[in-house]
Amino acid sequence: MITYHIDALDIHAHVYRIKLTIAKPHSLQRVSLPTWIPGSYMVREFSRHLFGLQAQQGARTLSVVQIDKASWDIPCPGRGALTLSYCVYAFDPSVRAAFLGAQRGFFNGPSLFLEAHGHSDQVHQVQLTDLPPTWGVATALAPLNIDDKGRGIYQAANYDELIDHPVELGTFWRGRFTAYGVPHELIVTGALPDFDGYRLLQDTQTICEAQIDFWHTDQKPPFEHYVFLLNAVDEGLGGLEHRNSTALIASRRDLPQQGREDLSEGYLG
Repeated sequence: MITYHIDALDIHAHVYRIKLTIAKPHSLQRVSLPTWIPGSYMVREFSRHLFGLQAQQGARTLSVVQIDKASWDIPCPGRGALTLSYCVYAFDPSVRAAFLGAQRGFFNGPSLFLEAHGHSDQVHQVQLTDLPPTWGVATALAPLNIDDKGRGIYQAANYDELIDHPVELGTFWRGRFTAYGVPHELIVTGALPDFDGYRLLQDTQTICEAQIDFWHTDQKPPFEHYVFLLNAVDEGLGGLEHRNSTALIASRRDLPQQGREDLSEGYLG
């Protein structure tokens, strides 16, 4: 079992703290951070934002040797679990990396999750509990033990699955619909008070059903649920697709408004 504990350490300094526990480390355990993110295959250099990496095995502090820009070796003389703790500076508001501020948090796995070499095919768990008290969690990761805000423990079958699920943190609007029997969620952060969530749900459902009709003649998409994570901002547009979720950015003024029947050019876009 590989476990991560994510702590919103300092929302004003934009710093996450991560604790990684490897139950049965190798005698020389290598860890590394990806330089890319699924769906956007360009070099991103996520490791430049990682700092303060420390290693412990029981009561013993271990040395950490950096071998290149994104990889570290830890000699583990004992048989106990290896615990790594480190921080990540997160102030990238795009859909590709990690962000943490006073109002919300967001991250993609490659930004935060060190990979434990030799253990990538094991089950990986993520604990998301050390957050501001009003914040919730939204993600397509499989929940293992969560509360009504989504805070708690999530699980992935392996490292590749883990890093292909972005996570939204904060206070947000949540809506649901079903397309051909598959539950879909729409998470919207930063919308204006007159945002028409019902209209957005209806129109998104129509689009999803049309896509399923086109690509899957048996009307069975290759996932059991799907999540849209939409961050509404003053100005912006973009998205990044993952295996059963999408991270999106749009202008909040382009979202549908309550009491307005016509379609704005921005909303059509």
